[in-house]
Amino acid sequence: MELSAKVEYALVALLELASHPQPGELLQIKHIAAKQSIPDRYLEQVFAALRHAGIVRSQRGNKGGYLLAREPWQITLLEIFNCLEDNSQSGQRQNVECDRLIVRDLWKEAEQSAKAVLQRHTLRDLCQQREIRQRLSGMYYI
Repeated sequence: MELSAKVEYALVALLELASHPQPGELLQIKHIAAKQSIPDRYLEQVFAALRHAGIVRSQRGNKGGYLLAREPWQITLLEIFNCLEDNSQSGQRQNVECDRLIVRDLWKEAEQSAKAVLQRHTLRDLCQQREIRQRLSGMYYI
C-alpha cells in the first residue's frame, strides 16, 4: 500500500476543510488548491470522487464550494483511501505464481496493517495534530 499523490492531495484538502474556522462555510477548490499548492484541475477530480463517496458535499454557483458531509471524527482515513484507490490490483495479486506466495502473503499482511492504522484515525485526528504542531512551531525559547 502506497500513499499516492491522489490520496495525499485529498487528505491535505480535507484537512483544510475540517480545520476551517467557520464550520459549515463553503470553501472553493481554487482557495484550497492555492493554499495547499495542489493543481486545481486535479483537485476537482479528487473532490468529484469524494463527493460521490459521501465524504464532501458541494454547492454550485457564484458562492458555491465544498464542505464536509459529516463531522471530521466520523470520516476515517481508510474511507478516504478506499474511495480514491483502485482496489482491483489486490485481485490481480491473487493470480501470482505459487513460488511467489510468501511475498504475496507478506504484502497482504502489510496492507492489512496499514488499513488498520487508517481505520483508527479520522480527519479530526489530523486537525488535532495540525493544531499541536502549529502551537509548537510558534513557541520560542530564550
